[in-house]
Amino acid sequence: MKEKIISAAIIAVGIIVLGLCIKGGFDNFTNKDRKVTVKGLSEKEVKADKVTWPIVSKELGNDLPELYTRIGQKQRTIKNFLIANGIKESEISINAPKVIDLSAEQYSDNNRPYRYNVTLVITVTSNNVDQVRSIIARQGELLKQGVAIVAGDYENPITYEYVSFRKMKPKMMEEAIANAEKTAQQFATNSRSTLNKIVSADQGQFSIDNRDNNTPYIKKVRVVTTVTYSLKD
Repeated sequence: MKEKIISAAIIAVGIIVLGLCIKGGFDNFTNKDRKVTVKGLSEKEVKADKVTWPIVSKELGNDLPELYTRIGQKQRTIKNFLIANGIKESEISINAPKVIDLSAEQYSDNNRPYRYNVTLVITVTSNNVDQVRSIIARQGELLKQGVAIVAGDYENPITYEYVSFRKMKPKMMEEAIANAEKTAQQFATNSRSTLNKIVSADQGQFSIDNRDNNTPYIKKVRVVTTVTYSLKD
């Protein structure tokens, strides 16, 4: 009789354990597809920390040796102007003059007063953006020294970059994920659920753009990350 009672007890315990396992399985099955996917944003405005300034000047004429002499004088004048205003020699690069023979162009009408167009490009590359911007604002001073700068040259635009954004990436990713969690938490509250663990998350897409067309030296750094959370009752 005692052995029957023990056997019955073992069977009863087994049934209870099996029931709990089945219930857990049903709960997992019910909740496994309960997820919410949200996006988190982090955005910062920063000053550019690198500027590339191509200084373009042209000479027209018919005598190449004379043109090269004039270009050489311009080159020295521009370089002296830059160094006198605090630009380092290591920040200055001088390209070889570009010569176009206008009479050799396919659609030339041969009525042009000059045969040669010589272009000089001196490029300043610096991390001291404020200093370079102040010199750009005063480049008209070169006119007093007989040097005309070509403004708005579309082939050689002034460019501003923000190269230190890698230092910001961990903090911005942290902020983006925190913002995503706030959104997910609100969704869970509205749906009378509890926010659970992260199921998946991407590394985030970073972008760096000008704040606007008038201030290209101010950059907008932006990251958007997508995070999926599981939900539970």
